[in-house]
Amino acid sequence: MRILLAEDDHDLAQRLQPLLEQAGFVVDAFADGRAAEEHGQVEDLQAAIVDLGLPGLDGLSIIERWRANGRTFPVLVLTARGRWHDKLAGFDAGADDYLTKPFQPDELVLRLRALIRRSTGHASPRLQCGPLQLDVNAGRFSLHGSELALSPQEFRLLGYFIHHVDTVIGRERLGEHVFDSGFDPDSNALDVLLGRVRRKLDIDLIQTVRGQGWRLTAPA
Repeated sequence: MRILLAEDDHDLAQRLQPLLEQAGFVVDAFADGRAAEEHGQVEDLQAAIVDLGLPGLDGLSIIERWRANGRTFPVLVLTARGRWHDKLAGFDAGADDYLTKPFQPDELVLRLRALIRRSTGHASPRLQCGPLQLDVNAGRFSLHGSELALSPQEFRLLGYFIHHVDTVIGRERLGEHVFDSGFDPDSNALDVLLGRVRRKLDIDLIQTVRGQGWRLTAPA
């Protein structure tokens, strides 16, 4: 799943990006507010993490512009400010959650997963498709009750599917949420990855919809 990270503290960004990637996210990172705002206007994102004190364009203005343009992905605000009126301003701008620095990295991941889960219409922290289950909080897939051993890319692919059960997902959209950067829709990388995941599932959960893409659906 692809997310945006807008953070101008280089050391913090360098710590957060690998943490988020390990948690199963493709991360588009920006240190400049204007570049982050422009990226969020055009890219298919599952969520954004935005620091309020960005150069070029502050975090509140970024969120306001996204919301004014109909961008509805959840936004988690990071800031060193802890005063209530700063938090209120963030929520008024359209933020969905708020984390004050310093914070525990694991809390950031848990809050982000919860935001994405709720934004895709899931109330429970355990997402289900037939015998396949994702424990969102633990970041772990199981099949028939046994944990699935997945590579980071395999986890991203199944994670995106299980957040969009019974939805047909095209090649370009799926590839952008699975691969780090430079995904070529004409390559066979996605087909190879899908083949590996299907073999690990050993049941027909991922269906091909000819000419459109794929969907995850429970067997009849």
